[in-house]
Amino acid sequence: MKRIVVLGAGYAGMRTVKKLTGMNVDAQIVLINKNPYHYQTTELHEVAAGTKEPADITFDIANTFAKKKNVQVLIDEVIRVDQNAKSIVLKNNAPIRYDYLVNALGFESETFGIPGASENGWPLIDIDTAMAARAHLENTLKRYKRSRDPNDLRIIVCGAGFTSIEYLGEIVYRMPKLAKKYGFPRNQVKIDCIEAGPKILGMFNQNLAQWAVRYLEKRGVTFHVSTPITEVRPNSVMSNDQEFPANTIIWTTGVHGSHVIADSGYEQKRNRVVVADDLRVAGQPDQFLIGDVSGVPNPENGRLYPTTAQISIAQADCVAENLVALMNGQPTKKFVFKALGTVCSLGPKAGIASIDMFGHWSLKGWIASVAKKFIADRAVLELGNIRTMLESD
Repeated sequence: MKRIVVLGAGYAGMRTVKKLTGMNVDAQIVLINKNPYHYQTTELHEVAAGTKEPADITFDIANTFAKKKNVQVLIDEVIRVDQNAKSIVLKNNAPIRYDYLVNALGFESETFGIPGASENGWPLIDIDTAMAARAHLENTLKRYKRSRDPNDLRIIVCGAGFTSIEYLGEIVYRMPKLAKKYGFPRNQVKIDCIEAGPKILGMFNQNLAQWAVRYLEKRGVTFHVSTPITEVRPNSVMSNDQEFPANTIIWTTGVHGSHVIADSGYEQKRNRVVVADDLRVAGQPDQFLIGDVSGVPNPENGRLYPTTAQISIAQADCVAENLVALMNGQPTKKFVFKALGTVCSLGPKAGIASIDMFGHWSLKGWIASVAKKFIADRAVLELGNIRTMLESD
């Protein structure tokens, strides 16, 4: 029996295994993941802000596939892919050989080589880092009562991408409760968002983006665009000669693919590999790369699609079909992607959305937050099952 090894239990990896089991593929499937749980990366900002707990955005991987006899879940850390030996080198177990490989290892925080970023910024890339950032923020806000240090009430969010904006939305929503809990003056809290680019939320139309910026500004956020970060110090962020002081620095400037990509000798840029139109790796006909470690060119303009949960799930569906085709001696199909839209939450009760289903819809306010909830539930259902979805609420 052939063996399919899937690396990573994020959106792409989980969906690949679920799709394959639904197709009754005649192969052993080994899913390898560092943690025994899947977590919704699109909701990490809620854990970091304290509006959700880790249990709200995670579910057990082994339980999801417990009834699938041909699926083995192996909890271990991937060290590298030995492409010549067609095996996976692991931290705690013997190497695992594969006949077909689906590499979906996910992302890591990107510092862009900025001095002090990794030492002094709090990234939001997994459950552990989200909880660490949350603990630091709350301890710092709590400390103000005895320290009277104004920097204890200052928060800097580095970058203005999706995670940054959604984190800001959660923080301004929760700040009144934190002020009451820890006894600090809400009106003295200062929140800065520092962005190197000239725009905020450029993927949305101007009206939606401006609405989101105004929403956050009214709740105490100050945006600094065209302000490149040149250094991150223990208690401040530098943009050339301009200094922004704060005792909480959240680092959400961007991500790159898993370091395992470079360590395994792939031809890559920022640990992303540009794949063929059927999502296979050049020169490795038995390997597929999907999710955050893959680069998929948009045939309309040649630029790589942004890595999102939506495209990861679509890639997984394509890969599952192509794996079955390969095992049956049939030709693979090209990956075709059409985005269904984009939703950005601004806390639990507001957001903006651009939806391309049954026409085009531009949404803002509470209705956009409903759309975000619907998408999150749908993602859990596509990766797990009805029981998983109910347990995650």
